[in-house]
Amino acid sequence: MRYLFDDFEFDTDRRELRRGSDVVAIAPKVFDLLDFLIRNRERVVGKDDLIDAIWGGRSVSDTALTTRLNGARAAIGDSGQEQRLIKTLPRKGFRFVGVVAEARQAPVAGDGQIEHARPVPAFPDKPSIAVLPFQNLSDDPEQEYFADGVVEDIITALSRSKSLFVISRNSSFSYKAKAIDIKRVGRELGVRYLLEGSVRKVEKRIRVTGQLIDASTDMHVWADKFDGDLEDIFDLQDRLAGSVIGAMFPKLERAEIERARRKPTESLQAYDYYMRSKFSIYQWTREGSVEALRMSKLAISLDPAFAVAHASAANIFGQRKGFGWIEDAEKERAESRQLAERAIQLDPDDPVVLAHVAEVYSYVLEEPETGSALAARAIALDPNLALARLWAGWAKVYLGAHDAAIEQFSAAIRLSPIDPHLFVPQTGMAFAHFFSGRYDQALAQATTAIQRQPNFPGAQRIRMSSLAMTGRISEARLACEAALQIDPTLRISSINKAPFRRAEDVKKLSQAWAIAGVPE
Repeated sequence: MRYLFDDFEFDTDRRELRRGSDVVAIAPKVFDLLDFLIRNRERVVGKDDLIDAIWGGRSVSDTALTTRLNGARAAIGDSGQEQRLIKTLPRKGFRFVGVVAEARQAPVAGDGQIEHARPVPAFPDKPSIAVLPFQNLSDDPEQEYFADGVVEDIITALSRSKSLFVISRNSSFSYKAKAIDIKRVGRELGVRYLLEGSVRKVEKRIRVTGQLIDASTDMHVWADKFDGDLEDIFDLQDRLAGSVIGAMFPKLERAEIERARRKPTESLQAYDYYMRSKFSIYQWTREGSVEALRMSKLAISLDPAFAVAHASAANIFGQRKGFGWIEDAEKERAESRQLAERAIQLDPDDPVVLAHVAEVYSYVLEEPETGSALAARAIALDPNLALARLWAGWAKVYLGAHDAAIEQFSAAIRLSPIDPHLFVPQTGMAFAHFFSGRYDQALAQATTAIQRQPNFPGAQRIRMSSLAMTGRISEARLACEAALQIDPTLRISSINKAPFRRAEDVKKLSQAWAIAGVPE
């Protein structure tokens, strides 16, 4: 195998390193170390990995390893200061980060047939995706423009998310009308996921199908179909793009969480710890919240400029407050604020960062005016971000703008209709309906939320409140017992810890809790 990078050619069969036409002198162990790093360039290689591969697991001093590493860098024109090709990740290991092209056969001299290797990009340190041209399955070839338009809308919408690495339209469309080998395309574009699909027009109806595929395994992560009318073609393109993205994102997040959980601990990077923190958050347990915070702090220690990790860590305190797990209120509020402020400093234009920090300000810090403004900015940057719509809705609930809250919660559910955490916007809808005096609708939303997540405190409390205000006192008392089982510290006085701005909302909720039997 020949690996081509910069102006070097690294030939493992001949055990030669060339720069142009010159052979670079390189010691055997240094060659082996460089070979191992290049072959494993898609991951961080630990010290133990290198010792096992190059010295057969024998005891080797740190000095010997450092000497070989310095020799490898010197041979390819790199240094410990620059780390242009071989990067050191403190306390984790090493990674070859140069762009490499692979050529399996040596060039043949004299016959004019020289193999041109295609560069093989390294995977980014976040989810990477390419949207391939959708097939036009209609009889009408004129619908080709519609299929291309849907794909371009999806690429544009995905590109708004700073949590994704999205391949540009020009690269994606180079595969148009070609037979696709999923694994090969994934390698060539340097992406982990591919989104492909089709468009079929029948009379005045159109159907778009989409499937998200893990390019490394050729396994389907998600698939769905979407139907619409052709009365307004451009509006339909926008809605279809939003629907595809909203349905795909939860599956993509779950796939990334599972990938991070499967990785060996010694090869974890900041992003992997961040995804593990999300897994722990979604356990909805006290132990999970503690572990999530620990994972987030590990991610931040490896990458202090990781804005989303700061924002997500700040928002963990919201879960802790909601479930009654706060142990030192002032200390935890201060830590949440510090993390949130740092996240904004690091990236004030990332809509995911803004969405998380919006909830921190609205609920943890009890400043919903600031939270609402941050959520609005997140929506302006990415209208298809369900997370931003969710926390915008909660900010509106706290501010007493209940119809506006329902509008945002409805948008969040429409954008992410199969989200496993739908109980959060459903609970918000229940609160908004309750404060508006629509107790039956509030009860329906709360009941649906509890069916999805029985131990979610907000859903239990608003169901209890709705039962009380509809006169179903015995059921409200039973619901109160369930709420107290989840959070034994629940008191009517704790309503004052929530940032409800309208006095009539506080009065109504307090009245309902008293009827249900919540202690003073």
